[in-house]
Amino acid sequence: MAWQKLGRIYEPRAKGPKLASHAANPLAVHLAGDVYRVFFSGRDAEKRSSVGWFDLDMAGRRVVAECDGPVFLHGPDGSFYSHGVSVGCFYETGGASYILFMGWHIPEGGHWRGEIGQLRLDADLSLHLDPERPVLAVDAHDPVSLSYPWVSRIGGTYRMWYGSTSTWDAGNGEMLHVLRQAHSTDGQGWEREDNDLPHEIGVAQAFSRPTVVCSHDGSCQMWFSYRSGSGETYRIGHARSPDGANWTLGLDAAGIGVSASGWDSEMIEYPFVFAHGGQRYMLYNGNGYGLTGIGLAVERE
Repeated sequence: MAWQKLGRIYEPRAKGPKLASHAANPLAVHLAGDVYRVFFSGRDAEKRSSVGWFDLDMAGRRVVAECDGPVFLHGPDGSFYSHGVSVGCFYETGGASYILFMGWHIPEGGHWRGEIGQLRLDADLSLHLDPERPVLAVDAHDPVSLSYPWVSRIGGTYRMWYGSTSTWDAGNGEMLHVLRQAHSTDGQGWEREDNDLPHEIGVAQAFSRPTVVCSHDGSCQMWFSYRSGSGETYRIGHARSPDGANWTLGLDAAGIGVSASGWDSEMIEYPFVFAHGGQRYMLYNGNGYGLTGIGLAVERE
């Protein structure tokens, strides 16, 4: 597998104080024909992220509309998303559409913490917090911090993959943040599992933003961003599973890396993989965690 980069398709520009910079964690939701609404997380001057969007015409690979301000704001002081909303995944259940996100909270005098929240995407493409509490919160199973969720339906079961911090320093100055799993019969109430994806200290130990594609037989592929813990910035890795539950890492099989120069030459991260017109595409971020914008790539066998 290899990805052919098609270039940067969106470069963020300030849209008011709440979307002053960045366009991180791209998430494409199909509207009609060749057009997708791409939600992203932009930042204010205090690095608090809110949700913006642009419409991407895949036929011309061009932006045809964009927001003039945030469609969903980070939360008030004391809330689980008071310091940011990082877009995760889109899925449907019970006749409703949802976007899951990582909510950021920095308690006074403490380390930041992430928990997973849920937005309802209405027919007019507005976003509303539903419910007001996290759908996956810090607890005894995930006692430190949670991050970027992805949900897919395999047969009659919804499966979630999400990040969980074991420690902020695994002994080499890098956190140990692994990908964990949960399942649900209705896509709303989640049961966490004791079946983490593989990791290796100094090779792949800080994971984020999984994106999963499953086949009709239940086998799945996953792309994610990760850091080795040896000083490198984010790269995109790959994993395979025969059933969506048991995974084998293939870091070198991702088929995409940093460029020799330019906007994605220092890091590459936050992949989102989707199918359109019989081909598979990837949206991704480059340098600066979304500061330099969003790129598009197409899969080549």
